[in-house]
Amino acid sequence: MATKSPSEKPLGMEEELAIASERVSTDGDGQNLPTHIQSDDSTNVGLGQGRSLTSIRRNAWARFNGHGRKRIGFLQSVKAVVASSYLNALLLFLPFAWLSHLKRWDQNMTFALCFVSIIPLEKIFDWCGEQMALYLGLSLGDLLIITLNNAVEATLAIILLLKCELKILQSTIIGVIVLHLLLIPGTAFLIGGSGIWEQHLHPHLSQLNNSLLTVGAMSILLPTALFSALDGSTLSSEATTLPSDELRASFLHFSRGTAVILLVIYICSRIFLTNPPGEDNALELHPTAPEALRNMERELREAEPKVNSWVCLGTIIITIALMGVTAEFLVDSLQNVRDSRNITEEWFGLILLPLVSFAADGAVAVVYFLRTSLQYYWGKPQVPSELAKARAIDLSIQFSLFWMPFFVLLAWWVNKPLHMLFDLYEVAVLISSAFLVNHVIADAKTNWVEGLIMIGFYMIIALWTWFYVGQPGQKVMLACTTTVATALANEAAGGGATNGLVTGLL
Repeated sequence: MATKSPSEKPLGMEEELAIASERVSTDGDGQNLPTHIQSDDSTNVGLGQGRSLTSIRRNAWARFNGHGRKRIGFLQSVKAVVASSYLNALLLFLPFAWLSHLKRWDQNMTFALCFVSIIPLEKIFDWCGEQMALYLGLSLGDLLIITLNNAVEATLAIILLLKCELKILQSTIIGVIVLHLLLIPGTAFLIGGSGIWEQHLHPHLSQLNNSLLTVGAMSILLPTALFSALDGSTLSSEATTLPSDELRASFLHFSRGTAVILLVIYICSRIFLTNPPGEDNALELHPTAPEALRNMERELREAEPKVNSWVCLGTIIITIALMGVTAEFLVDSLQNVRDSRNITEEWFGLILLPLVSFAADGAVAVVYFLRTSLQYYWGKPQVPSELAKARAIDLSIQFSLFWMPFFVLLAWWVNKPLHMLFDLYEVAVLISSAFLVNHVIADAKTNWVEGLIMIGFYMIIALWTWFYVGQPGQKVMLACTTTVATALANEAAGGGATNGLVTGLL
């Protein structure tokens, strides 16, 4: 609220109360609330103080309960969930996936059935997030969508952690981040920008995302750089036995401290975006937000949801439970699939497992591309959107600054030696991907060629990863059931991964 100059005539008490009442009668997004909510809250707004915290909370609660919108019944909501996507037909594979695991059918079949069954569950997460955005608004809705889209990978990661598959877990963490940095936004930029000169990103979010991406990548680089600096083999041709239980204990302490700092950074960044400094800025768009983004916020206020908010929350909870069981069965079949298909742990974790989350979006993108192509052929092209879809970049930021630190702290609680010392190749892949993405979104504009570049670089990473088996020294630092010394002895007795790499390349 602007301050009054000395020359202005002070408002009377009745005029002040009228202004305050008018503010409260409108929620944070400008949507009128029912009369019983308007009248109760006028006394909570101090004169000259703008909207009160009580007003914001009450308006948000009213929007969440659908005040001002048509009422949606339970059965109507259930029908909407079932018919939300044609991918829901793949849920027919879910009971067969569970039966295949319980009856000990072929492990390759179990893996394939679980993989396919997860696709519609991921799509349900995405659809429920979009519906909840109508009840929560753009800012909170985006945060919920991002969290739900990461639910698939987070569930897989937690199960890998509890199963002590720490090497695959680390590869999967990097793979998920890289997938959300390159393949998913690259596909969106390619398809969305195919009919327009350029698309726009939110400049304020792009600047903040650049900083968050950088701190996430650098926090993973530092432990690897420290390990390489301590390793005498980098300066001498003599073999060393640097990995030890003492060194691993030190890296675990460093990783847990770093995890806490990263969590604080991410939480503060969300607070800044949802409630920035200044008066009456809570849940408001930034002044530099593109007009297309403001139109999206208006559409969220005016659009009618297809499902009741409480039914939507119940659907999310049920889907999480189904996802957890299916993901556990999928992880149980990993070992047999890796051995029978001769797939390295690096390619399995860095490329294959993260693709579970892209399967649903990829199928939708292909169908959308075919539909728009046919419409263009028949002379009825769609008007392309000026706003680029870059939400996947926010997913990668959340996974690197929230979920990865969460996994490290969870491992501490369940007594698993998960640290932030990643494979050197994985770190190089992450930093190069973050560098490319920061360069693409730096000007808050993008086009289909930049999307193609991002997809192409992801394919290059997948190609090189197929021949990579990992660093032996880093792998023994993740030994879960033995000491580092015992893991080193087992590695030496088995010939070592380095010899296997050389043999494979020859």
